[in-house]
Amino acid sequence: MTEVTTGRRRLGRGLEALLGPTRDEAEREGSLVELAIGEIRPNPFQPRQDVDPTALEELKASIRQAGLLQPVVVRPIPGGDGGYELIAGERRLRACQALGWERIPAVKREVDDRTVLTLALIENLQRDDLSPVDEARGYERLIAEFNLAQQDVADAVGRDRSTVANALRLLKLPAAVLTMLHDGRLSVGHARALLALDDPRRATTLAREAVAQGLSVREIEDRVRGGRAPVRRPRLKRGVGQAPEVRRVEDALRRRLGSDVRVTLRAKGKGQIHVAFYSNDDLARLLEIMLGAPFDG
Repeated sequence: MTEVTTGRRRLGRGLEALLGPTRDEAEREGSLVELAIGEIRPNPFQPRQDVDPTALEELKASIRQAGLLQPVVVRPIPGGDGGYELIAGERRLRACQALGWERIPAVKREVDDRTVLTLALIENLQRDDLSPVDEARGYERLIAEFNLAQQDVADAVGRDRSTVANALRLLKLPAAVLTMLHDGRLSVGHARALLALDDPRRATTLAREAVAQGLSVREIEDRVRGGRAPVRRPRLKRGVGQAPEVRRVEDALRRRLGSDVRVTLRAKGKGQIHVAFYSNDDLARLLEIMLGAPFDG
């Protein structure tokens, strides 16, 4: 079962339906309407701070060719005298605006603020391209505005509690480091290694060095510990290098585990997978992902 499927299962049919039916589904249930784009205001609870221009161009091309297959989801502006507020479909709305559309297919729902924020998070998390900082701030906002526990947030967005807890820990980093993490110049693995530093200035300096010099997570860990020589990596046998498919495996594992991963390839198809963790909580999180349940050993 995929993570998206798991997340939707945890959400239940009510929240799943609110994420947005297809156009055919909306027509069958009689909820499809056409609204003037100018009547739709942005979602004030949107956790994403920006949209990838390349992805937006691809979406525009798709809509231009095939039309809008999934309507946006809106609600009447609370306490307003008219107009609508976006619940789901920000990228679709932006793409249609850029194409010069004046009206857009939409589905109207009646939901409260908590549901709107939760749905905005879920929609972005299920696309798996929300920045770690935006993700963490979305969790933080759910907790602060609705007085939720971390487990409540995890249940709402279809994540493990340890995943939510580790995301929130990233917000303890200095603002400059968070900017580098948000922009993708710094990985989550680098950021977690920097959490061990109590001095914000040192953390910022080290983060900048990591970006400028292309330092690995292991090198950052070494500097955080005080500069001890790093453990030597196993030497590859002559003639066996890191093939592109090995790098793709590493990238896929890093995305899935949210940590630094290194695959060592040896002769005859043998090798090793090294997964880094940065605290007892981080180890518990990784074990929960790998085992499919909290480790109780």
